[in-house]
Order: sequence, then C-alpha cells, then structure tokens
Amino acid sequence: MTGIPKLSTLSMDAPTAFAAVALAAVSWDGALTMAGTRALRHALDYRAPFKGRSDKEMISLMDTLLQGLRAKGAIGLMEEAAAVLDDRQRHTAYAVAAEIMRSDGPLQDQEQAILADLASTLRLDPEETTKVLEVMDVLHASILEPAVSA
Repeated sequence: MTGIPKLSTLSMDAPTAFAAVALAAVSWDGALTMAGTRALRHALDYRAPFKGRSDKEMISLMDTLLQGLRAKGAIGLMEEAAAVLDDRQRHTAYAVAAEIMRSDGPLQDQEQAILADLASTLRLDPEETTKVLEVMDVLHASILEPAVSA
C-alpha cells in the first residue's frame, strides 16, 4: 500500500472534485498531452483555492487524482466528482473541461461524446452546455482564418 490516500466520494471535497473533472477531461484518451497538461495547470493555477496551495500540496492532489484516474478511468472519475459538486460548480467544471479539451484544437468526435456524457453526468441543461461550447468556439477561433458564416 502506498502513502497516497484512497480517493472516494466520502473523502472528495468540492475542490478535489473540480480538479478531478479537469484531469479526467485532459486525459480522456488515456494520455496527458503537453497542451492538455498546460491547459489543466492554467485552469487550476489562477483559480481559488488552488492558487493559494503550495507546489507540494498540488503535487499531492494530482498524485491522488491520478491514482483515482488509473483505478476508475476518466468517466468513473467524472461520475464520482459530479456527486460532490453543487449546480454552479458542476457548470463551471463543465466549462473548464470544454476549454481544456479545446486546448489542442477543434473537438474531435470522441471529445464531443465525452463532453456529452459529462454534461449528462453533471445533470446540466443541454441549452446551457450548447452556450458553453459556442463560447469555446469563439474563444479558440483562429485569428488568421476568415469567419465561417452559419
């Protein structure tokens, strides 16, 4: 047995659950890309309460979450985290997950499916998640290509 605490719904607080959703989003395909890792770090570094944590505390949090990810998979980790978050936290976690998934380019079919599953798991209104994805399209649009008309 390692010194890393076991991840369970009973011990997962809201900040841990929020970070769990972000980690699961960035590693949905079983790999942590450089772009995804940077996006995850950025998503947490400026946000309270993570911005007040030491490097050691953040490493410990990520180690615990990675253990949970290996044991449960991305979807299992997302489901466990969803049970801990309130409505506002679930909505914000979805937006952060969408932004992280967009960090390496347009959403792929499997990423869209993961976000749809996440939205369902988080019990989010489809109209609200559509708005989030539309904002992500604007945020991540290339400034070098002409706009595409609808």
